[in-house]
Amino acid sequence: MIEKLHLAIAQATAPLEARHAERMRCARGCHACCVDELTVFAVEADLIQRHHAELLETEAPGPEGACAFLDADGACRIYAHRPYVCRTQGLPLRWVEEQDGEAVELRDICPLNAEGEPLAALEPADCWTLGAAEQHLARIQAAFEPETPQRRVALRALFKPSGS
Repeated sequence: MIEKLHLAIAQATAPLEARHAERMRCARGCHACCVDELTVFAVEADLIQRHHAELLETEAPGPEGACAFLDADGACRIYAHRPYVCRTQGLPLRWVEEQDGEAVELRDICPLNAEGEPLAALEPADCWTLGAAEQHLARIQAAFEPETPQRRVALRALFKPSGS
């Protein structure tokens, strides 16, 4: 189920990536958003463990401070199986929050991709809207681990401890 969600996200983000191609600086080796603090639902951690068991067993994580899955050149070693959060980074993002009892739309983009049309001028359809995909991911996690439906895993924690 998680792989189907990742495929659906890839299909949904493709037009946004094309629409914003001139502003997007995201490319192999760009890793400004690839930080150590990222956690993923256990269902996504399981996907990584299933597809990258040898990497997790035999290789060391990347340097602390950056994502554990970056190689020496700053490229993702699990790119084909990267988590949801990594699949939408760099795109113009929008979401709605309640502030003082009112719904307020907020927007953000990686500073490296900020050049170009101002975020506020973009149509909502020209942004990745946070909410629906995250809810779908949470439902998949709840089905995967009903006893711990909110359990998250630090990406660095997936690596076998050195000396083990």
